[in-house]
Order: sequence, then C-alpha cells, then structure tokens
Amino acid sequence: MPLKNSLLFLLTAMIWGTSFVGQAVGMEYVSPFTFTAGRSLLGALCLVPLIYALDRFKTPREREQARTPEARKLVWEGGILCGIALFAGESFQQFGLLYTPVGKAGFITSLYIIFVPLFSLFLGKKPSPLLWAAVAIAVAGLYLLSVTESLSIGSGDLLCMCCAICYALQIMAIDRYAPKVDGVRLSCIMFLTGGILGLVFTLLFEPSVPLEALRKALPAILYVGILSNGVAYTLQVIAQRGANPTIASLIMSLESVFAALSGWLFLHQVLTGREIAGCVLMGFAIVAAQIPADRIHLKKKRDLA
Repeated sequence: MPLKNSLLFLLTAMIWGTSFVGQAVGMEYVSPFTFTAGRSLLGALCLVPLIYALDRFKTPREREQARTPEARKLVWEGGILCGIALFAGESFQQFGLLYTPVGKAGFITSLYIIFVPLFSLFLGKKPSPLLWAAVAIAVAGLYLLSVTESLSIGSGDLLCMCCAICYALQIMAIDRYAPKVDGVRLSCIMFLTGGILGLVFTLLFEPSVPLEALRKALPAILYVGILSNGVAYTLQVIAQRGANPTIASLIMSLESVFAALSGWLFLHQVLTGREIAGCVLMGFAIVAAQIPADRIHLKKKRDLA
C-alpha cells in the first residue's frame, strides 16, 4: 500500500482518538441520537463548499463524467449505504458509552479489525496468514491498552459489539464504492444520510431537547462534527481507494492508542506499563501488516535454495 494512504489512515486514527473527549463532553448535555444527528449534519455542511472548490480543478471531461446518470446513481447508492452503516455504528457506540467504561468500550469497538477480514472472506478476498497474525497481535495490544477490568458481557458491551460490526460494514462498503466515485461527494452523502436518520430518530425518541443543553454541547458537536466527521471520515474514503480493507482497519484501530496518548498529553493521565506494552504491540502489528506477502514467499524460496 502506498505510504500516502498509510499516512492518511494514521491521521484519521489520530483525529478519531482525540475526538473521544468531545463525545464524552457532549453526552453530558444531550442524548445519543441528538449528538449523532448534529455531528453528521455538520460534517455534510463542511463538505459542500469543498465539493464546489474541487470541481473547479477538474477538467470539463471529468465534470461531464461525474454528471452522467450512472455516476450519480453510484455515488448516491454508495453514500446512502455507507451513511446507514455509519449512523448505526455511531448510535450503538453512543448508547454503549452510557453503560460501559470508556476503555472497555474502546476495545470492543475496535474489534472491527477482526470483522473486516472475516467479511472479506465472503467477498472472495482471502487475507494472507501474515495479515491474520497482525490482526491477532493488534487485538492483544488493544486488550492491554484498553481493558483494565475483568472482561464480562453486559448490555453496553453488546451495543459496542454491534457498533464494531457496523463499522466493519462501513469499511467494506467504502472499499467497494470509493474507487469508483468522487470521494468527497461520497462522504457528503454519507453524512447527510446519517444526519437525516439522526433527526428522524431524535424526533421519535428524543423530541424535547432544551436549547440550553444544545448550547452547552455545541463546542463538542462542532469539534467532533468538523474534525471526526468532516475531515477524518473523508480522509478514510480517499485513503481506501485501492487499499486493502484489512490493513486499513488495522491502521485506523490506532485510534485507541491516540486516545490514550491524548489523555496523557492533555489530561495528564499517566500511561501504565501495561498500556505502553499495548501501544508497542499495536505498532508492531501495523508494521507487520505492511510487509507484502510476495516478499515473504520470495525469502522462503531463497532460504530453500
């Protein structure tokens, strides 16, 4: 995978990791569907001027191709499917955080690194043994980094598990549509879909939201909506063009590491030896996942010779 894609995934993970602070603060004032609707609509709004700005750099032929009925249908189809998966994942995560400690929720959510290669099997994509090994090492690192109490199954844990499945489906959907359509437009439609669904569920289940609560939650919604949705998810869409979805999920799972590091830097939370070991294991897994399988086979042939 090109270095540029890896760096974009790394930046995505960094933004997601630091956004946990905004999510926790926002949930002190508004309910999960309200927060999800706000961040999604804000993310879509941020991308509208970017779409028009980027169109100015396209050739007339590229603009004409993007306006064909086939291209329009494909980008809307992909955006809606990705938006449904993303909205479901964000909602499950927000509700899960009401019942599960943050560290435990972070570990369970990041188990999408297991579901992505599992789902890839059904699509005829067989990850290499080295990649499976990297996934296993990353899971061990996530456990050391995030889980400090006994791993029991509760209602919040099940919600976070559903979140991990939805995030895996979103990664697989982006893997299918991102190489075929405009990435920024795909992201905008994805957020718009999530925002509309969020508004519908807010009206159905959280109809009375005090204006004072919205005002207090606004800084957190702005932070998460602009950075996590508007910037990070768009970077994910762009970086996943031609990238292996399993490797993509491994790098993006570093959000747990960045969450721990941001807590150490900004909240003065000291990292334990167990947490540092988890970070090292995850870093090793990411490096191992970048090794091409054909290079391993070539080395074996040389050794046999």
